[in-house]
Amino acid sequence: MSEKAYEAIELARKGGKIVKGTNEVTKAIEKGTAKLVVVAKDVNPKEIVMHLPLLAKEKGIPCVEVPSKEELGAAAGIPLGTAAVAIVKEGEAAELIKELR
Repeated sequence: MSEKAYEAIELARKGGKIVKGTNEVTKAIEKGTAKLVVVAKDVNPKEIVMHLPLLAKEKGIPCVEVPSKEELGAAAGIPLGTAAVAIVKEGEAAELIKELR
């Protein structure tokens, strides 16, 4: 599941659009523009991302937890770890997102 989520982010980064960081992901969920939300499990303190899975569920957006914020950041194309990423425009990742639902 994690590998598919990382792959979907990489594909969407190249051909679609992603948003990075807890605040941007929260906004994308609230606006209903997020197609997939990916949250890192190793975020400290956990309170930073605790609301994201609940908010995504409320809006009917699939949410996947991945083990590493460093790997999530790498998939998103940034040199640092990131707590959360949302795919806003799927691009070539549409099929992978369907599998992750």
